[in-house]
Amino acid sequence: MARIGGLGKGLSALIPGEEPVHEGESIQLVSPDNIVPNPRQPRAEMAVEELEELANSIREHGILQPLIVTPGENPGEYVLIAGERRLRASRIVNLDLVPVIIRRDEISDVERFELALIENIQRANLSTLETANAYQKLVEEFQLTHDEVAKKVGKNRTTVTNTIRLLKLPQKVQEALQKGLVSEGHARVLLALPTPQAQIAVLAAVLEKGLNVRQTEKLVQKYSGHQDTTTQKPVYYAQVKGIEDDLRQALGTKVTLHYTPKGGSVVIHYFSDEELNSIVEKIKG
Repeated sequence: MARIGGLGKGLSALIPGEEPVHEGESIQLVSPDNIVPNPRQPRAEMAVEELEELANSIREHGILQPLIVTPGENPGEYVLIAGERRLRASRIVNLDLVPVIIRRDEISDVERFELALIENIQRANLSTLETANAYQKLVEEFQLTHDEVAKKVGKNRTTVTNTIRLLKLPQKVQEALQKGLVSEGHARVLLALPTPQAQIAVLAAVLEKGLNVRQTEKLVQKYSGHQDTTTQKPVYYAQVKGIEDDLRQALGTKVTLHYTPKGGSVVIHYFSDEELNSIVEKIKG
């Protein structure tokens, strides 16, 4: 007898607003063997424990949300858009059929990647660095601006920019972040240091002494030559750097932000009259 990923608790539980059935679409049952993975799946790693937990849930309750697919190049073949974890878990359970929504409209590579990325972000399945790499792919491969990426994934543009900047950290720091040895907050603070060597050195101190983010900020300030006082609020240098990057991207030129808690200045650099006129037009409108 064929083993089917049951429809669980009914249509409302099956599609709780995240994966609506569009007009002309319906939920169908297809073999997992006929579904090929999304070649642009943003999630690089999937923990075996998580897949086993999901497989156990599927054994007991069935698949509560359908996978989303598009027709493939060959007859009867489908390309996965969303539901990579459910597809892998269904194969662990040896299901013969799984529920899917077939999107028959033409979907471009960027749209397929966006849907997979957004699904993973909404389900909080991507690590910080996986999210950063996904954002970077949208920028580099599909020529989207940081602002366009932010709108597509429902994030603030500064958040997108600061997340992408984590990819500039040296490999040792990225590995520590990926393994959970330091938090994203630690990593953002380390970005304020001027060289990879300094970032790795401070990382070693953070790991050795078990420093929290605030303590790491103080250590970074010492490395950067900044003096901390009891009356001054913490200066979030990584966030300041992110604002500079935002302004540089928006204006197309070098921008320097001199920040203090009581005020500061923004210096916009230009290198010709034409560039100055272009900057003025961008600021005006």
